[in-house]
Amino acid sequence: MHGGLSQDLRSLDQIRNIAHPVDVLDQGLLGDLLWADPDKDIKGWGENDKGVSYTFGPDKLVTIFSAPNYCGEFDNVDAMMSVDDSLICSFQILKPSDKKGKIGFSNISKLGTPPHKGGKG
Repeated sequence: MHGGLSQDLRSLDQIRNIAHPVDVLDQGLLGDLLWADPDKDIKGWGENDKGVSYTFGPDKLVTIFSAPNYCGEFDNVDAMMSVDDSLICSFQILKPSDKKGKIGFSNISKLGTPPHKGGKG
């Protein structure tokens, strides 16, 4: 999931039942899944400085940043979280590979979001 939670989300079936392709609007479930952000300084839900969606506090979600060496600028690791049937969480830490260019991206220094080409959303 790119962003975060939605106040409209009640079950995972809502996500599973989203027809694809889809235009994402700034409001509603899809907009929240893309643009809601965690904020350690609030409890519950708050306003998002982006002007779309919401922020949510640490009481709502565990945030895992899973992009090691993000854009070649950060010396961070990756993590995966598993939750067992008793809701006990465990983490696996993954370090970035030293090998570059394995999948043909060795000459790209930064990956970004492509520019918006207009239309809805």
